[in-house]
Amino acid sequence: MYDAPFQSPHDGFSASVDGRSYLRVLHAAPNAPPVDIYANNVLIIRRLPYSRFTQYFPVLPGRYRIEVFPTGTRTTPVIVAVVDIPDRAIITAAAVGVLPNLSLLPIADPRLPRRPDTVYIRFAHLSPDAPAVDVTLPNGTVLFRNVSFRQVTDYIPVPPGTYTLQVRPAGSTQVVLTVPNVRLLPNRFLTVYAVGLAGGRPPLRALIPLDGNTYLPLTSFPTPTP
Repeated sequence: MYDAPFQSPHDGFSASVDGRSYLRVLHAAPNAPPVDIYANNVLIIRRLPYSRFTQYFPVLPGRYRIEVFPTGTRTTPVIVAVVDIPDRAIITAAAVGVLPNLSLLPIADPRLPRRPDTVYIRFAHLSPDAPAVDVTLPNGTVLFRNVSFRQVTDYIPVPPGTYTLQVRPAGSTQVVLTVPNVRLLPNRFLTVYAVGLAGGRPPLRALIPLDGNTYLPLTSFPTPTP
């Protein structure tokens, strides 16, 4: 297990429950060990293992120097990045790539009007050795087309229900990943994250968390323009 994010009132990170932005971190680097993460020299996350998300935690808007180290070390970071967190944002920061070429990919959750009879999904390609892919239904219906590594699609609305998703090399009928029994409930936002290796271990898999724009407090967020 990893520790819950450590929230400090210093250097921009705030433990206040009315934080104006929200951040979570995903460890999506398949050959990297568990990691500790520092923001502006403050330890915010301990022992985050591959394929795990932290919870969302409140953070003040601003610019942060993020350093990622193998857990228990503080000498040679595997990622050094500067991340700008806008006001009133919801962001997932994903550690992606394979050692020694890792990077941090910020993924924002946009605010969209909700419909009680609709679920919104999108796709994030985080498999470093996989080609561009299409995401389809078993009957060949293409939901997302020609998505390359590090790309994140826009949300699309779909009817609620239980789906089987298939991932195929772009333009091909070959199925390289099947994700059965994906239950999509109405009035929610979800991202399908493809992680792992197409040609090695750990193998390809899908992570499908509930996105923060589904449930985080919205009173301090601007109302979207129709």
